[in-house]
Amino acid sequence: MIVVFLANGFEEIEALATVDVLRRAGLSVRTVGVGGRMIEGAHGIAVQADAADSEPLPAYEELEAVVLPGGLPGTTNLAASPVVTQYVTEAASHGKLTCAICAAPSVLGKLGLLRGKRATCYPGYESQLLGATVSGESVTVDEGVVTAKGAGVTVEFALAIVSSLISPEKAREIGDAMQCR
Repeated sequence: MIVVFLANGFEEIEALATVDVLRRAGLSVRTVGVGGRMIEGAHGIAVQADAADSEPLPAYEELEAVVLPGGLPGTTNLAASPVVTQYVTEAASHGKLTCAICAAPSVLGKLGLLRGKRATCYPGYESQLLGATVSGESVTVDEGVVTAKGAGVTVEFALAIVSSLISPEKAREIGDAMQCR
């Protein structure tokens, strides 16, 4: 199971394209809305999450990864959620893949989850990747963490998650079927 947290103001491309690619790979994905099931994206697109953060979240034994899409004020709302911060911290402590894109890697940085790792983010958020070596790459994978710069590299980000959870071959297969370069 992969949990994708959605908070009001999330970047729609980063969240929905990631969910799409992960489901194409046959992975089980649950979107979880912060504060309710109906969540509005940064560009006014309303999305009904599979569950609200007030509902039981998957047990860590069932969990494969947690994904935080960026966007504003979505990232700020993720960082302000005790449910999100506790779940992400516990997931990482259980060795689960933690993934964040755009401004959302700052949430991982503030939680101390990037110490000693390479990471990337939307330009201007580098100082919030506390303890990380900023790679400057579009997508960076390092020791159980996947980070990416922003909406334009969302499919690459999602394929990196597939590669980490299943295999590089499966990621290539999906990318080829989607006509990715």
